[in-house]
Amino acid sequence: MDVSIKAPAKINLTLDVLHKRDDGYHELEMVMTTIDLADRIDLTEKAAGGIQLESSSGFVPFDDRNLAYRAAQLIKGRFNINKGVHIKIDKKIPVAAGLAGGSSDAAATLKGLNQLWQLGLNLEELAELGVELGSDVPFCVLGGTAIAQGRGERLTPLPPPPPCWVILAKPPHGVSTAEVFGAFRQEKVEKRPQLEQMEAALAAGDFHGICQGLSNVLESVTLDQYPKVRLMKEKMQRFGAPGVLMSGSGPTVFSLVEQENAARRVVNSLRGFCRQVYAVRILGGLGEPNRLE
Repeated sequence: MDVSIKAPAKINLTLDVLHKRDDGYHELEMVMTTIDLADRIDLTEKAAGGIQLESSSGFVPFDDRNLAYRAAQLIKGRFNINKGVHIKIDKKIPVAAGLAGGSSDAAATLKGLNQLWQLGLNLEELAELGVELGSDVPFCVLGGTAIAQGRGERLTPLPPPPPCWVILAKPPHGVSTAEVFGAFRQEKVEKRPQLEQMEAALAAGDFHGICQGLSNVLESVTLDQYPKVRLMKEKMQRFGAPGVLMSGSGPTVFSLVEQENAARRVVNSLRGFCRQVYAVRILGGLGEPNRLE
């Protein structure tokens, strides 16, 4: 049997770090939404009991350092599955980019193995399993747009943003999430997210309100430590994008743009400075073209 499933990327519309918890993790409060930039996960059942992983990207580990591999381990161990699985990851989401590519691959693997082995788990149960793999995995299981609190496991669905283009620019280097959180200091944050403002803008479908509410406290670390990320954000703002923010711990910077001609202008301006530039749609914008050609 074979199962194929998409693993879409996410962006953070807001990201706040409230405090460090007794368990060593940080208490988070985020608004995240999925976008139409996705990996593809192909799962093939094997008679032997092992896990094999391959990927179109040379930057992806093929062992238990990979979240999709660990998702398969978790499912096999939890439900006493004796059969094996071959996992093929066709990577489209940049690696170590702040777009939850690894977490989304893990979420897709959980959902795909649930189908492949007919486990009968619902999305909420799969999201609970995802907590054991990483903070973004529960959200990636459910998708859409949501507030994520705690370590990311407490999810409250929200209306999607109105249809718009998402321009993504990833500088050539990756960023260590652990290092960014380790260097984070509350006193260096200049602007804190206003969750109620973002909720109201999403509920009203207010594109400009969403752009005005974009906020990520981790920029206080990454923009200082990685000047190319700061430069990319400044260039996007100069090219006229109305809403610009770093996603997650970085280094990817994104902008939200309503009109296709404006999106093309931003993309063309960025390509002279950055090799990895993408123009995709918010997944809430159904019935629209998915990418700029």
